[in-house]
Amino acid sequence: MFRNVKFLSFFLIVIVALTGCSSSAADQPSGSNASKEEGDQKVVVYSPHGEEMLQEVAGMFKEETGIEMEFLTMGGGELVDRIRAEKANPQADIIYGNPSSVFNEMKNDNLLAESSPTWAKEIDPMFKDQDNRWYGTIQTPVVMFYNHDVLSEQDAPKDWKDLADPKYKDQIIVRSTTSAASRATFASLIDQYDQQGTLEKEGWDFIKQMDSNIKKQVSDSSMVFQAIAREEGSIGFWTLDGVIDNVENNNMPFTMVNAESGSPVITDGIAVIEGAKNQSAAEKFIEFAGSKEVQEKLANDFNRMPTNKEALQSSPDWMKNFDYKAMDVDWENLAENSSEWLQNYEDNVRDSSKVEQ
Repeated sequence: MFRNVKFLSFFLIVIVALTGCSSSAADQPSGSNASKEEGDQKVVVYSPHGEEMLQEVAGMFKEETGIEMEFLTMGGGELVDRIRAEKANPQADIIYGNPSSVFNEMKNDNLLAESSPTWAKEIDPMFKDQDNRWYGTIQTPVVMFYNHDVLSEQDAPKDWKDLADPKYKDQIIVRSTTSAASRATFASLIDQYDQQGTLEKEGWDFIKQMDSNIKKQVSDSSMVFQAIAREEGSIGFWTLDGVIDNVENNNMPFTMVNAESGSPVITDGIAVIEGAKNQSAAEKFIEFAGSKEVQEKLANDFNRMPTNKEALQSSPDWMKNFDYKAMDVDWENLAENSSEWLQNYEDNVRDSSKVEQ
């Protein structure tokens, strides 16, 4: 549900939006205070991030700018579908969160507006769109991990290709492909074979063999961690921050694998939605959300790894010291082909009896 400091409902947002549509630009003086105030009163954010984090961001943004942040939080894929459905009459100003492959799809569908936050120059080109449609605020490596009470380092997988080894039959537990992070990971593995021109034979054979080793696919990442900690399986993969959080805060017996071929690094981004009704507030929010100060806050309080190099230096030690190898992923290729690949996986490869709702 929509939330902000006053917990305004989505229904009221729609009423305000429709009321605004009933007035033409000719009804207001050029540069009038009414027009400026409407744009500065609030910003509407769609986000898959957790509510606790979004409430923190909303409070900081209100304190800094005086602008209310209203947000709707749900799965990343669901939010994108909603934005597509609302294209003729956008109800949100910002999408805050989702992998770069999803942002590229949205860009290709003309759902994202151009923006130019000042902090964009501080991040690596791999973390931003060359056409200025989206920018990365969080870098999220997806890593393999194993329960070291069950597997020794010698017996644990060393690379992603090892997940197809028959010795790991019924040992792998993952989140289902309803998750944006899980979809990006499966697609990144498929992309490795597509880049080499070996997808149709070797690539799908690997995916089939890996799937045969999966014991179950669950609907929430917490269920992945709990099941592996209970030794229902011994191997999983998920975002680095999630693994670290469960090791440090829940004392789970996990060891991460720095894969030989690298880990997919999901760039978690932010963008202004094309046709945003609160354009001025949207521009202020994207400037705020990617700033060094906010990235530092999310790093230290919520284990989100910054894209801003300066913010990374003020982050927890594990972020600064974790030396992972990034997988060579063609994210533009994913934007173009991942939907087809994943549909084929779900329809023709995956054992649906292992998918828990």
